[in-house]
Amino acid sequence: MSRPRRIDSALVSKAQAVVAQARNTWELRAAQAVLLPAVAGTTLEQTAKMLGVGRATVARLQAAFRQRESEPQSMAPPGRSWGGRRKALLTEAEEKGFLASWEERAKAGELVVLSALRRALGERVGHGVAPSVLYRLVARNGWRKVAPDTRHPKTDLVAQQEWKKKRFRKCWQPS
Repeated sequence: MSRPRRIDSALVSKAQAVVAQARNTWELRAAQAVLLPAVAGTTLEQTAKMLGVGRATVARLQAAFRQRESEPQSMAPPGRSWGGRRKALLTEAEEKGFLASWEERAKAGELVVLSALRRALGERVGHGVAPSVLYRLVARNGWRKVAPDTRHPKTDLVAQQEWKKKRFRKCWQPS
């Protein structure tokens, strides 16, 4: 079981005042995220279930309420600060620059093999790179696998059928 949150009484009284005068759902939820653990002794998981949000969101609501406790009149829903490219190896511009040289090779008719591309990316960032990282990088930049055609573009189907008729006629006659 997780430990209950310790919330001081001044914060609880401010949360009660906000609940009484809440102008939007975000203000109400932020105040309830503070009140429920303080008054009812609920854990983050229980509070999240009651509010209909995730456990991490309850902690974010509490932190935002604490941060804005000095000015409860100006409480507005914060912009999301999580997500994004925090673990990106290269910026978007650097990715495009890295792939530009390979794109020139591909346009010149050279096959771009992902193992070589992966090796070059590993050298660029200074450590090994998982194949999934490279697959996501090329997909993010609009690259796709171009498979060769199943037959040659200059294939003469009529000539092939004639050859088959002449070649296999004797072999497949019933006895």
